[in-house]
Amino acid sequence: MNIASKRALKIGALALAATLAAATLTGCAKETTPTTGEATITVYSGRSEDLIADLLKDFTKETGIGVEVRYSDSASLAAQILEEGNNVQADVFFSQDAGALGAVAEAGAFKTINPDISNLVDAKYRSADNTWVGVSGRSRVFSYDPKQVSAADLPKSIFDLADPRWKGKIGIAPTNASFQSAVTAMRVLKGDDATAAWLKAMKTNAVLFEKNGQILEAVETGQIQAGLINHYYWYERAAEVGEDKMTSKMAWFQAGDAGNLINVAGIGVLSDKPEAQTFAKWLLSETAQTYFVEKTAEYSLTGIPAQDNLPALKDLPAAKIDLSALAPLAKTLELIRDAGLTD
Repeated sequence: MNIASKRALKIGALALAATLAAATLTGCAKETTPTTGEATITVYSGRSEDLIADLLKDFTKETGIGVEVRYSDSASLAAQILEEGNNVQADVFFSQDAGALGAVAEAGAFKTINPDISNLVDAKYRSADNTWVGVSGRSRVFSYDPKQVSAADLPKSIFDLADPRWKGKIGIAPTNASFQSAVTAMRVLKGDDATAAWLKAMKTNAVLFEKNGQILEAVETGQIQAGLINHYYWYERAAEVGEDKMTSKMAWFQAGDAGNLINVAGIGVLSDKPEAQTFAKWLLSETAQTYFVEKTAEYSLTGIPAQDNLPALKDLPAAKIDLSALAPLAKTLELIRDAGLTD
């Protein structure tokens, strides 16, 4: 299959994914005034402005390269990239998750990232063909109230949450991209039938929220016993109120479980501008990696130690999955919708 045909197929799948997600994902696309610089790159960013605006300013300050940004959710931006084809208006795609990067890569839209850049990251956090590279990592976790859930009662697998024991006690965010990537991991590791059955059980058992932060708040205030979130939400709150003031704790499922997905935010290069490669390399610099560790409580992918109260990335009981396999999002959204978890 040629690049044009692959691109057409991916546009259809991503357009469906973007349409299904549009009502509840992170808002409409937003243009920003470019940061000042003699040379300029255009970035399509699935990462929100509040997370990376200061980071982009640091990039311009250090390199003199200006940045013009279009913010939206990663699935919609991936669909736009493929729709634009050879006339793509961006130099770089900065995605919130590996799934969207994989979809664009499969369609042949990315340039090759220089090996001296991609080799800065462990092979499991980048594509095998150097079309995209992860720049920060995050882990899915089980947040729980130890007053209501004892250590002995912690679920060993995410699939255990289908048990009626969790009815009305577990929080999920079915419209959130991180939840959707986690469901894709479940599909890859356990199959569509098992995942569809789990989602239907969640329709009965789960309390639905829009965002991870809302789930954590509900656990903290005793509204629910537990929830599925990204690790950094817990650490951000602990930094604000003090770890000793936290009601909730975090746990991981048994080693290798689909619920322990470690996903990445990552980057793919769309143009031949040398400044695009410069941006990719800079995101793996000590400055940028320290930013992810200190400002967003994420994991560095180049070896900078995590925050003191975080387990090391290498010690996490991660799901055994190729992150490129997270690309087929449309089927995941279909299963979530068919289970009645979204409109």
